[in-house]
Amino acid sequence: MRQKNALRGHFVQAYKPGEKEPGTEWLELAKYISTIGDDTQEETEDMAFYDGDGTLETDVISVAGAYTPEGFYDSEDPAQALIAGLKYKTGDERKIWHKVVSADGKKEWVGRATVSAIVAGAGDASAYETFSCNIRFDTLPEETDLSGE
Repeated sequence: MRQKNALRGHFVQAYKPGEKEPGTEWLELAKYISTIGDDTQEETEDMAFYDGDGTLETDVISVAGAYTPEGFYDSEDPAQALIAGLKYKTGDERKIWHKVVSADGKKEWVGRATVSAIVAGAGDASAYETFSCNIRFDTLPEETDLSGE
């Protein structure tokens, strides 16, 4: 069954250096967000082996899941305010917890992430302020089955 993108949930939470698990209070990144792109990057390696015919095989050796929300900036939205507050931070101060819930509500992925390319208020004088960023998981997120099956 097809699902609308708006049903997929993206949630953020502040990260404190050294934390191993997120808390239970999540902020939904949704208000005035009109699109969320998938900017996942994969690193691959091509190899050929003598037990084959010499044709290169591709191995995926790392996956860095990333999302790029875009829309209008609302300084009073808690999720956008959390991200906007990181704009002039570096290192561990750019880390957050990120949770993605599938559109069908059957799975979620949670992990520490780094926020980059933060735009919280920019654009033409006659336009509403824009909001965008890149949220990239630092490691493979933990997947949880929510279906109860």
